[in-house]
Amino acid sequence: MKPGNVLNEKEIILGICGGIAAYKIPSLIRTLKSFGANVSCILTANGSKFVTPLTLQTLSANKVYEDMFDREIWDIEHISLAKKADVIVVAPATADKISALSSGRADDLLSSVILAAKAPVLLCPSMNENMWLHKATQDNVKRVKSFGYQIVGPGKGALACGDEGVGRLADLGDIISSIKKALA
Repeated sequence: MKPGNVLNEKEIILGICGGIAAYKIPSLIRTLKSFGANVSCILTANGSKFVTPLTLQTLSANKVYEDMFDREIWDIEHISLAKKADVIVVAPATADKISALSSGRADDLLSSVILAAKAPVLLCPSMNENMWLHKATQDNVKRVKSFGYQIVGPGKGALACGDEGVGRLADLGDIISSIKKALA
């Protein structure tokens, strides 16, 4: 690793929610690992519909966390993951996850880790333009920003549904730059 690399040996918790942009996350993991970061993935139930735990485990070289009540592990995962995180990145961050975080819900492992963490939280939204621009989503974004969470994106362009507009997952380079900035 190059001297001064802010990602080297940093613990990045990467939350993957259920959106089509999840297919880009393996590339994000590879890039973060190439900078020397340690990446631990939390895969939501809906996220697993778009990317497999095996793919994430293979690329991250770490266990993929999916269940808050894993009987195989004695550790209280939402607390131990929160404590080890240098930064938490949620990509893609769906309208549902942003809504849950804005109300302080802790009904899954990812939400619980975020609530228990002191590390910076970066949310990378990805959804249809109408969902992104809806007043409820915009109000939720304002609220999570008031908690200190950072919003990265969304980008503008062709959307998975065939529409053109704002709602694309931010470019991976922009996400990585935002992670570096949060860690600096």
